[in-house]
Amino acid sequence: MNLRTTTEFTRAWVSQALGFFYPDACKICGENRATREEGYVCSGCWAQPDGVRFIQPPFCDTCGLPYEGDISHEFECSNCRDMELHFKHARAAVVARGLVLDVIHRYKYQRALWFEPFLADLLIRGAKPDLAAAKADLIIPIPLHSLKRKEREFNQADRLAKALGAATDLPVNKNIVKRVLPTQTQTLLTRKQRARNMRNAFAVTKSEPVKGRRVVLVDDVLTTGATTSACARALRKAGAREIIVWTVARGV
Repeated sequence: MNLRTTTEFTRAWVSQALGFFYPDACKICGENRATREEGYVCSGCWAQPDGVRFIQPPFCDTCGLPYEGDISHEFECSNCRDMELHFKHARAAVVARGLVLDVIHRYKYQRALWFEPFLADLLIRGAKPDLAAAKADLIIPIPLHSLKRKEREFNQADRLAKALGAATDLPVNKNIVKRVLPTQTQTLLTRKQRARNMRNAFAVTKSEPVKGRRVVLVDDVLTTGATTSACARALRKAGAREIIVWTVARGV
């Protein structure tokens, strides 16, 4: 049996094993069919009022915050006007609400890894055209502090960045930036507290790979942009030419 045959056999075996433990049923409603490739989220749940809402213009030109109504010109939201952000722009594929937010929380905090193809697909749909236009050079996932990573056992940004890199043929490097401060959880903090909490939280361990490069930072959710901006600041100081941010979802 050659290497290719062995690999195909292994994939088939893994697929069958996963099918045994995770039948082709939606993990949201538990009623409709949904496959592993779909991240076990059925089309019916996608289409619910609190289901998947892709972000379309108009949105803030800096952070990608979506707005209702007719705005035909570029604009910046009040959050971005009041903050010093170190990335060129941030974009997200979908709005962080309902189904998407529930899936992200279960994925991150309950190790519901079967949702990963669903989240990766959303990210790729949104980011792939933008990254081609931006002529990006390198993808870097937002790192977790070692204590947080040990507690969670994985970094969702690493895994999502790997999927995006495979879809765009862009290199992914998770070892360039390190989270050096065990920062307080951002969820309950105000905008100013988040920015202060993240100050000096990141350090670049290898500056040569980013010098003069267009870097894409990847994470699961963007809210105020404090975390990604702090990471972008470290990369800019290390010589990165331009930083853009892509996340699966945007808090509103």
